[in-house]
Amino acid sequence: MTRAAFLRLVDEALDSIPEAFRDALVNIAIVVEDEPSDAQLVSVDIEPPDTLLGLYEGTPLTEREWAHGNALPDKVTLFQGPIEDASDDDDDVVVAIGETLIHEIGHYFGLSEEEIEAIEDQYWHGHDEPDAEQ
Repeated sequence: MTRAAFLRLVDEALDSIPEAFRDALVNIAIVVEDEPSDAQLVSVDIEPPDTLLGLYEGTPLTEREWAHGNALPDKVTLFQGPIEDASDDDDDVVVAIGETLIHEIGHYFGLSEEEIEAIEDQYWHGHDEPDAEQ
Protein backbone atom coordinates (compact mmCIF):
# COMPACT_ATOMS: atom_id res chain seq x y z
CA MET A 1 0.00 0.00 0.00
CA THR A 2 1.34 3.43 -0.82
CA ARG A 3 2.01 5.92 1.96
CA ALA A 4 -0.65 8.24 0.51
CA ALA A 5 -3.28 5.48 0.65
CA PHE A 6 -2.24 4.57 4.20
CA LEU A 7 -2.47 8.23 5.28
CA ARG A 8 -5.98 8.46 3.82
CA LEU A 9 -6.98 5.49 5.98
CA VAL A 10 -5.44 7.17 9.04
CA ASP A 11 -7.45 10.32 8.29
CA GLU A 12 -10.63 8.24 7.98
CA ALA A 13 -9.87 6.53 11.30
CA LEU A 14 -9.35 9.92 12.96
CA ASP A 15 -12.65 11.15 11.51
CA SER A 16 -14.43 8.13 13.01
CA ILE A 17 -13.41 9.06 16.56
CA PRO A 18 -16.36 10.64 18.38
CA GLU A 19 -16.24 14.43 18.19
CA ALA A 20 -15.99 14.90 21.96
CA PHE A 21 -12.76 12.88 22.00
CA ARG A 22 -11.37 14.51 18.83
CA ASP A 23 -12.00 17.94 20.33
CA ALA A 24 -10.06 16.90 23.46
CA LEU A 25 -6.97 15.99 21.41
CA VAL A 26 -4.86 19.08 21.99
CA ASN A 27 -1.19 19.51 21.13
CA ILE A 28 -0.77 15.99 19.78
CA ALA A 29 0.81 14.89 16.50
CA ILE A 30 -0.32 11.76 14.67
CA VAL A 31 2.52 10.53 12.46
CA VAL A 32 3.24 7.49 10.31
CA GLU A 33 6.64 5.85 10.09
CA ASP A 34 7.74 2.73 8.24
CA GLU A 35 9.04 0.74 11.23
CA PRO A 36 9.73 1.36 14.92
CA SER A 37 13.30 2.31 15.72
CA ASP A 38 15.47 0.20 18.00
CA ALA A 39 15.19 2.95 20.63
CA GLN A 40 11.37 2.89 20.43
CA LEU A 41 11.33 -0.89 20.84
CA VAL A 42 13.69 -0.68 23.83
CA SER A 43 11.55 2.06 25.41
CA VAL A 44 8.64 -0.38 25.71
CA ASP A 45 10.71 -3.53 26.40
CA ILE A 46 10.05 -5.22 23.06
CA GLU A 47 12.70 -7.38 21.46
CA PRO A 48 12.67 -8.51 17.83
CA PRO A 49 11.07 -10.39 16.23
CA ASP A 50 8.22 -8.77 18.19
CA THR A 51 7.33 -5.27 17.06
CA LEU A 52 4.95 -2.36 17.54
CA LEU A 53 1.93 -1.31 15.51
CA GLY A 54 1.83 2.07 17.26
CA LEU A 55 3.40 4.07 20.06
CA TYR A 56 2.30 6.96 22.27
CA GLU A 57 5.07 9.27 23.43
CA GLY A 58 4.22 12.12 25.75
CA THR A 59 2.68 13.00 29.09
CA PRO A 60 -0.83 11.59 29.55
CA LEU A 61 -3.49 14.14 30.41
CA THR A 62 -3.97 12.55 33.84
CA GLU A 63 -0.30 13.12 34.74
CA ARG A 64 0.01 16.75 33.67
CA GLU A 65 0.55 19.46 36.22
CA TRP A 66 -1.09 22.86 36.03
CA ALA A 67 2.01 24.43 34.44
CA HIS A 68 2.27 21.92 31.58
CA GLY A 69 1.81 24.60 28.86
CA ASN A 70 4.43 25.49 26.25
CA ALA A 71 5.33 21.82 25.79
CA LEU A 72 6.17 20.09 22.55
CA PRO A 73 3.27 18.06 21.18
CA ASP A 74 2.65 14.54 22.39
CA LYS A 75 3.09 12.04 19.57
CA VAL A 76 1.20 8.99 18.37
CA THR A 77 3.17 7.05 15.79
CA LEU A 78 1.57 4.41 13.59
CA PHE A 79 4.02 1.98 12.00
CA GLN A 80 2.89 1.17 8.48
CA GLY A 81 5.10 -1.88 7.91
CA PRO A 82 4.05 -3.82 11.03
CA ILE A 83 0.38 -2.87 10.53
CA GLU A 84 0.46 -4.17 6.97
CA ASP A 85 2.40 -7.29 8.02
CA ALA A 86 -0.22 -8.08 10.69
CA SER A 87 -3.06 -7.71 8.18
CA ASP A 88 -4.37 -10.24 5.69
CA ASP A 89 -5.89 -7.68 3.31
CA ASP A 90 -6.79 -4.00 2.96
CA ASP A 91 -9.87 -4.42 5.17
CA ASP A 92 -7.63 -5.76 7.95
CA VAL A 93 -5.32 -2.75 7.47
CA VAL A 94 -8.31 -0.44 8.06
CA VAL A 95 -9.22 -2.30 11.26
CA ALA A 96 -5.61 -2.39 12.49
CA ILE A 97 -5.18 1.35 11.92
CA GLY A 98 -8.39 2.12 13.80
CA GLU A 99 -7.65 -0.17 16.73
CA THR A 100 -4.02 0.99 16.99
CA LEU A 101 -4.99 4.65 16.82
CA ILE A 102 -7.66 4.27 19.51
CA HIS A 103 -5.25 2.25 21.67
CA GLU A 104 -2.53 4.90 21.54
CA ILE A 105 -4.98 7.78 22.04
CA GLY A 106 -6.20 5.89 25.11
CA HIS A 107 -2.71 6.32 26.56
CA TYR A 108 -2.91 10.06 25.80
CA PHE A 109 -6.09 10.19 27.90
CA GLY A 110 -4.27 8.40 30.73
CA LEU A 111 -5.58 4.87 30.38
CA SER A 112 -3.20 2.09 31.41
CA GLU A 113 -2.34 -0.85 29.17
CA GLU A 114 -4.61 -3.05 31.30
CA GLU A 115 -7.55 -0.63 31.05
CA ILE A 116 -7.15 -0.37 27.29
CA GLU A 117 -6.94 -4.16 26.92
CA ALA A 118 -10.12 -4.57 29.00
CA ILE A 119 -11.91 -2.07 26.75
CA GLU A 120 -10.64 -3.86 23.64
CA ASP A 121 -11.77 -7.22 24.98
CA GLN A 122 -15.21 -5.93 25.87
CA TYR A 123 -16.01 -3.67 22.94
CA TRP A 124 -13.83 -4.67 20.00
CA HIS A 125 -13.60 -8.39 20.52
CA GLY A 126 -17.04 -8.97 22.00
CA HIS A 127 -15.92 -10.59 25.25
CA ASP A 128 -17.99 -10.14 28.36
CA GLU A 129 -16.85 -7.96 31.21
CA PRO A 130 -14.62 -9.96 33.58
CA ASP A 131 -16.21 -11.20 36.79
CA ALA A 132 -15.40 -9.14 39.84
CA GLU A 133 -14.93 -12.39 41.80
CA GLN A 134 -12.03 -13.61 39.67
